[in-house]
Amino acid sequence: MFFGIGKKSATPAGPPQPGPFGPYHLRELINSGGMADIWLATDRDNRSFALRRLHDDLRMDFTARKRFVQGCEILAKIHDHDCVIGYHAHGKIDGALYLLMEYVEGSNLKLMYADHDPVLLENVGNILIDMATGLAHVHESGFMHLDFKPENVLVTRNASVRVADFDLSQPIPKAPRKQSKYPGTPAYMAPEQLQRGAIDQRVDVWAFGVSAYELLTNHKPFPGESPAEILAAQLRRSTFIPPVEHNPDLPEALEDLVVSCLAKEPGDRPETMTPVVEALKAALYV
Repeated sequence: MFFGIGKKSATPAGPPQPGPFGPYHLRELINSGGMADIWLATDRDNRSFALRRLHDDLRMDFTARKRFVQGCEILAKIHDHDCVIGYHAHGKIDGALYLLMEYVEGSNLKLMYADHDPVLLENVGNILIDMATGLAHVHESGFMHLDFKPENVLVTRNASVRVADFDLSQPIPKAPRKQSKYPGTPAYMAPEQLQRGAIDQRVDVWAFGVSAYELLTNHKPFPGESPAEILAAQLRRSTFIPPVEHNPDLPEALEDLVVSCLAKEPGDRPETMTPVVEALKAALYV
């Protein structure tokens, strides 16, 4: 079994340099994404944390600031779980918004996937279960993630999983609801998102299905270079290749579960990730 990867996020220009940041010391830049830098930081007691800091050029961007703070507040409510990144604090220092999190010694799933990391090769079943378990906890806590993808899954060297990045997360609506905006990563977005329709937590079930398909087959289920191409592949379905054709070693029950998560109609998918966890454990004899 092999692993694949999507494109790496662009790095914004001019990240801050290592040094003091309020009561913390920024030691090493871990990652830089579209909204924020993530640093290995220490406090005055030399304890290690991951410190996420909003890019300086977004300080006056109301939408970015709102998403960043909302993600912090949601994480503060749901972090008390083994498969969700730990929360310590959030706030503002010298005008810069920050989030202080658990420091995870490892990498995100996207990068490990790119490196064909043996941790994934040896633990793919447990990683899938823990990914699903973390996302199920998000749903059980009353939220939908809305940006679930391998880049937002951290994996330690002993294959422990942490779901991260809740900037786009929202409370689960009582009924599927249209959004004013539909941010996210098109390759992991469900058809109803790409069509700007009413959505609920079942878009996360779809995103998990895409991520699982990718890990198990080294292919994306609905490839495309643009949102329009991806949506056309999702709706057409005639080019959809069953996972077992890429990976003949897949148990039938596991393939059936992944395919059910990728049902075109939301009502044909599992309603939340909780039954997906139980089905995964049964399929993998855990």
